[in-house]
Amino acid sequence: MPGRTTQQRTPFYRFLSRYRNAVSVSAHVLLFAAAFFTACGMLDNFWHFDRWFRPVFLRLVWFPVIIKVVVFYLLGLYRAFWRYVGMRDAVQVFRATTWSTCLFILVYLLDRVISKADPFAVFYEFPESIFILDWGATIVLVIGARAAVRLYYEESRLVASGGLSRCLILGAGNTGEALLREIFRMPEDRYRVAGFLDDDPGKQAARIHDVPVLGTLDEVRAIAEQYHVSDLLIAMPNIKQKRLQIIVKLCQGTNLRFRTVPALPDVVAGRVSVSQMRDVDINDLLGRDPVQLDNAAIAAFIENRRVVVTGAGGSIGSEICRQVARYKPARIVLIEQAENNLFQIDRELSALAPDVPRCGRVADIADAARIERVFDEERPQVVFHAAAHKHVPLMETNIGEAIKNNVRGTMLVAEAACRSGVEKFVMISTDKAVNPTSVMGCSKRVAELGLQHLGRRHDTQFITVRFGNVLGSSGSVVPIFQEQIARGGPVTVTHPDMTRYFMTIPEATQLVLQAAAMGSGGEIFVLDMGEPVRIVDLARQMITLMGFRPGEDVEIMFTGIRPGEKLFEELSVCGEDMSPTQHEKIYVWRQRQEDWDRIADEIDDLVCQADRASTADLKRMLKRMVPEYQPDPNGDAPLVAPAAPESHEPGVADEAVGIERLAAVQQPAK
Repeated sequence: MPGRTTQQRTPFYRFLSRYRNAVSVSAHVLLFAAAFFTACGMLDNFWHFDRWFRPVFLRLVWFPVIIKVVVFYLLGLYRAFWRYVGMRDAVQVFRATTWSTCLFILVYLLDRVISKADPFAVFYEFPESIFILDWGATIVLVIGARAAVRLYYEESRLVASGGLSRCLILGAGNTGEALLREIFRMPEDRYRVAGFLDDDPGKQAARIHDVPVLGTLDEVRAIAEQYHVSDLLIAMPNIKQKRLQIIVKLCQGTNLRFRTVPALPDVVAGRVSVSQMRDVDINDLLGRDPVQLDNAAIAAFIENRRVVVTGAGGSIGSEICRQVARYKPARIVLIEQAENNLFQIDRELSALAPDVPRCGRVADIADAARIERVFDEERPQVVFHAAAHKHVPLMETNIGEAIKNNVRGTMLVAEAACRSGVEKFVMISTDKAVNPTSVMGCSKRVAELGLQHLGRRHDTQFITVRFGNVLGSSGSVVPIFQEQIARGGPVTVTHPDMTRYFMTIPEATQLVLQAAAMGSGGEIFVLDMGEPVRIVDLARQMITLMGFRPGEDVEIMFTGIRPGEKLFEELSVCGEDMSPTQHEKIYVWRQRQEDWDRIADEIDDLVCQADRASTADLKRMLKRMVPEYQPDPNGDAPLVAPAAPESHEPGVADEAVGIERLAAVQQPAK
């Protein structure tokens, strides 16, 4: 049967839509009459019409019809959409029919009492067994008619333009059952559900809406190949990331597409339906349990205070703005050099928190006069300093700019904060400041030292928060991999043993706010980033999630470690230099004693020489300030790599031994 689309509705369909209630009442009248006709006919097996058709049916049919019309109206059954009939509708029909039958019996008894066996009584020689027969026939016909309409809509849908996809639903619980019902009700026929997979032994070999439970999640690959499945629909909103990672790993080398239902709170709140599925992304695999925050402490820290956010248009800065707006600050001042980024976050905040006063200030943090003026006019009480140059290879060849922005810019903002009476100054730092090998990491470590020096001389409380890479930030590895996979590859990884810590932007920002509320000045907080992730494993997972086979459909190429990079970042929270705090995911670094007067003089000298000294001299100055700094001897090499080492990834062509690497496109930085 040809399907229908929204644009191709027939005149009859438009008539039904316009007069739906009237059509529903009319249909019910016919069903009620048919039910009474059936009840009367069953008294004599539909023989001898002359004994029941005229004397009983025609004479009394209007009694049950009128009673049922009124009762069904009072219970709201005419407003229901027949195409969405379910168990609740059946219960409502059962209830309405039972009430109608009771009223019908009451009318009959009243007539018998009033008539006192009068031969002209309405119910003279009325067979009482009709009540139960009419009750049953009404339930069967009304529910059957509604079910038939639903079946018609489900079986006559237009097949999607891309054709049908065979799929498995992972999870045979309430969410999986709801997803299956939504699939049956979709306006277009998109999926043919081969079955469910679930780890619950009690559900094995069961059937849900005639769809079988075929096995456990560990059998996903074999069952998908057996039933020629192309899509895995994950109907487990609370699935653990570790379990999801195992499923993805089991499916590597297939062309399966992973999709998941929306978050359960959004479904419950009615913001989305179960059928509004989305592709599983790397955030689902690497994300962690929701952060538990001390909202009272954060609110006391931010509420009714004037807040400045530098780098407000960046990945971290913009999320800080969103999170801060939740706690009702007196004002948010957005400082950003890139006007387009500033425009975007300002527009977003106008919709997200229209009642929170805000203003956008286009400013370079290294412009002393501009920063001083902004602070003099705004008089902030809290500063979140997220502005920084973060791209490791670029800073290796632009060391002066790294110093001017990450060191001088930070010190200018901090000094302006001190002069304007800021209560707390929170700087976003990086794991690359720990035993740095890059100019970027070392410049952030120098900035940390500078803030600690200022904190010893002023009332402003200076707090630093370190963490690693965040998923989805500008310049991070995730969007770069997505772009490379979309182009068909290759996906470029610097080294097969390269590992990084990852955290989602919202989680990192929430912990920054928590650490800021906890700090009293001078602390360097370190966020628990969980377990490190091998970048090559991340690449394989992303290729698999996008429906391709690593090493076959999309190749992985190794390009060599870039200037300033480490194989692994040092952000462990288990060492002797770390102390726990009252929050399980926040630690504080035990600082060593420094010659603060020397640090201050060397920072001044470093900033003055940023545009004058050679790269080698600037690195020597950084080394003197940060003894643990181990500069890359090739740090000033151009950003085009030599021949890549032999690939460790099956399926990568041997002749692919070199690749041009532009840091702005492929930097897996924060």
